[in-house]
This record gives sequence, structure tokens and C-alpha cells, in this order.
Amino acid sequence: MTGVRTWAGRLDDAATSQATVAPLTTDGLADLRTAYEVQDALVRLRLDRGERLVGGKLGLTSRAKQIAMGVDKPLYGLVTSGMSRASGSRLSLKDLIQPRVEPEIAFVLGEPLEGPDVTVSDVLAATRYLCAALDVIDSRYEGFSFRHLDAIADNASSAAFALGDDLVAPHGDLALTGCVLEVDGQVVESAAGAAVMGHPAAAVAFMANQLALAGKRLEAGWVVLSGGLTAPVSLKAGSTVTATLNGLGSVTLGAE
Repeated sequence: MTGVRTWAGRLDDAATSQATVAPLTTDGLADLRTAYEVQDALVRLRLDRGERLVGGKLGLTSRAKQIAMGVDKPLYGLVTSGMSRASGSRLSLKDLIQPRVEPEIAFVLGEPLEGPDVTVSDVLAATRYLCAALDVIDSRYEGFSFRHLDAIADNASSAAFALGDDLVAPHGDLALTGCVLEVDGQVVESAAGAAVMGHPAAAVAFMANQLALAGKRLEAGWVVLSGGLTAPVSLKAGSTVTATLNGLGSVTLGAE
């Protein structure tokens, strides 16, 4: 069977050359532990190039997406400093393959979160502030087609993210937080916070508890992207995407 480092290198090469590869499950990837080992090795390649680990992100947080993938749990990935973009900036698509974007609620932690028994209340208590976020995903697999383990290995399709400028202390019921996604001023998607595991903080708790199985934790100062509130939208050159969340402000990202 192909080794973890070889798989990670294959995905990294695909990302840096804007190419695609066949899903790793067609080359022997068969279990959850190995998939996360590939993810760790893939992220390590970015860190070796001088990037810093700045947080985490969740995927497959809606029941509909889980059913489509044939699983019953979300997955997580890690985000680095090289993925961060300022709200209002323009993202160069020449560095990406088949990008899509989705609106999310971002949690910025004031305290570390360490499982295995982290709850929604624990997450909210540890959160310094919340903000609107846009998560740019970009699969390195041919045709954006892959299985659950492939997505994990590919670091949850991480590519870039932007945070809104409004930093808000946790308040109200995030399950009821409304979200509108616009492309070039036209509403294309809308949802509420409950679309993410019933409550976005439940997704953050899930990641903290899963990390504990590997002896890791969510660190103070990290940003955690809690999962897509809507279906992802293709990101096209010349377009501008804005996510507006009730009580959390807005975030905008252009593409060129």
C-alpha cells in the first residue's frame, strides 16, 4: 500500500501545480486513522514552508451532506496562516483548481478546548468572539468527486478563508442566527445556524473531542470555522461574494 507521506506529497503537488489527482481511496486508503495521518502530513508540508497553524475547520456538518457521503459524523481539517485573507480582498483563482465558497460562523477561542467531554456550553465559555466567515474550499480530486476518507486526507478541501471585521462576544441562540449569501449583489443561498449540527458550537465541540483521541486540542487564539451554513457556491473570476449573518456582520471576498 502507498505510504502516508507519498499520499500527502501527491495532494500537496496537486495543490501547488493546480492539478487534480485520483481519490486516494482508489489507491488503498481505507481507514479513518490513516486518512487523518495523511492530513497531518499534508499540513506539515505547509508548516515546513513557513506557514503557521492558526485553527481548524469542520466539514459535513449537515445531515444532508452526511447522508450523501454515507457517513454519520462530520470531519475536520486544519487551517494555516497562508490560507487567511482579509475581508474585502480579492483572491487569485490562478492558484486554485475548482474553488467553491460557503458562509460560516467562525469561533475565535480565548481559551484552549481539550476533550474528550467538551460541550456546547464549554465552547461558548471558551470563545473570545464570533464573526462571519467565508470558507473557500478546493478539492484536489478530479471532478470534485471523492469519498469521506479522501476529503479528510485532503485537509477537508481547505484552500482559503476570510473573517468579517465585526468581532462579537457570544450572545443569543446561534442556532437561530440567519445567514444570507450573495454573489454580485444577488441572493443565492440562505440558512440559519441550526443547519450546522443543530448548533454551530456543537461542531466545535465535536472537533475538540475528536482531537483528544489523538492527544491534541484546540488552542487559545485559534479560529474554528464551524461548517458551511449553505450549499457551496462556485467561485468565478470577477465575482464578489458576501455573507451577512444576523448580529455578526458581514464578510466579503472577491475573485480574480
